[in-house]
Amino acid sequence: MSLLQFFIAVDVTVVNIALPSIGADFGVGGHSLTWVVVGYTVTGGGMLMLGGRLGDLLGRRRVLVLGTGLFGVASLLAGLAPTFGLLVVMRLLQGAGEAVALPAAMATVILMFPEGPRRSRALGVWAAVASCGLVLGFVLSGVITAHLGWRWIFLISVPFILVVLLAAVFLVDGDRPVAEDRRRALDLPGAVLLTACPLLFTFGVVEAGEPGTSPWVVPAALAGAVAAGIGFVRVEARSRNPLVPPRFFAHRARVAANLATVLLSGALSTSFLLFTFYLQDRLGLGPLGAGLTMLPLAVSLIVFSLLVPRLLGRWGARACVLAGIGFTAAAMAAIALVSASSAGGAALVPAMLLIAAGMGFGLVGLQYVAVTGVTEDDAGIASGVQRAADQLGGAAGVAVCVGVGFAPTLHSFDPFVVATLLAGVGLATGAVVAWRMPAPAAAPAPAAGADPREPAG
Repeated sequence: MSLLQFFIAVDVTVVNIALPSIGADFGVGGHSLTWVVVGYTVTGGGMLMLGGRLGDLLGRRRVLVLGTGLFGVASLLAGLAPTFGLLVVMRLLQGAGEAVALPAAMATVILMFPEGPRRSRALGVWAAVASCGLVLGFVLSGVITAHLGWRWIFLISVPFILVVLLAAVFLVDGDRPVAEDRRRALDLPGAVLLTACPLLFTFGVVEAGEPGTSPWVVPAALAGAVAAGIGFVRVEARSRNPLVPPRFFAHRARVAANLATVLLSGALSTSFLLFTFYLQDRLGLGPLGAGLTMLPLAVSLIVFSLLVPRLLGRWGARACVLAGIGFTAAAMAAIALVSASSAGGAALVPAMLLIAAGMGFGLVGLQYVAVTGVTEDDAGIASGVQRAADQLGGAAGVAVCVGVGFAPTLHSFDPFVVATLLAGVGLATGAVVAWRMPAPAAAPAPAAGADPREPAG
């Protein structure tokens, strides 16, 4: 299960360094390349809660095999994709495979070990593997792209996914029969609308800056996104088994925390792409050089993941969140300054350290608030909404900041400055939301080995 977790976490960051090579092969620019990133996170975030429900209703092993198989096939076809359009479709399917497989994998880990020290150790391994995957994705992408080619960032995971499939079949207990009435309890319309809304929004924003786009395409896509969002709210209000029960929105602190998560994650995900584009497109570094230059970001992410949970109990969640937003805003200003002055790659290191601090302080504090006061009845919902807000917020931020900033129609402006300004607007809004967010009780220090990026639920 941890092997699956590792490759799913790697896939979140591994494409960043490879994007310029992908663009060169297919003849597309940074504007269109945003789809390679957001395609994965949009479907992953949009279908995450449906994936958790599938495991409960249809059986963990069955859903685990289905999601892992989909992820593996999509990885194989992404590596072999002859066109850019097919690559984007396979990234969408990779995200769907993640959303289906990951909740079942985590449930398998939890149920294999009794509550207490054994489960804590198991979850510590699971969390450590996820953190390593996110961090190593940057470096692995540079090494693999430089020596094997960008296609291998997808192909290299296929044999390991086969190992996971065999292990799931032979080592995970079989599923109990599920009654037919429980099979009909899935909120499929809600899941479709939740995924369609950010996809249509992303499509509308990206196409808005593309020369030659039909004048009706962008308004139609954005109108469709609004309609899907309204439809999702109405479906959830009437569904017998909604993905997000209406009572969830009665908890002001959780709603505010998830809204702030969307805005902060948008800026953080944008920064990763800006680092990649600046190092490779602006400075001309190769994939390996860019990956090594981003090592300070990877190392500092580990440092802050260990430091922040200890400060959370002393400072309080809201103070940590505001500090994280402040660090991220300072990083955006630093990126804009570096771009405006055409400085070298070393000048980006302070911005990388600030981004690591922003992620550590901001997301940890928001995750704590988002699961404050959960019970057995709503822990899964609160955790699922928070993870979806993180992923969908990152996708929306990349679509708006990078999609608009690097749009060909805005070629007279510095794209890095435009992208950081847009991210700054989102961060300012997030700071207001966080400031007005009801403060939860002081957070206890987590147990050793706990992953600060994983919600307590």
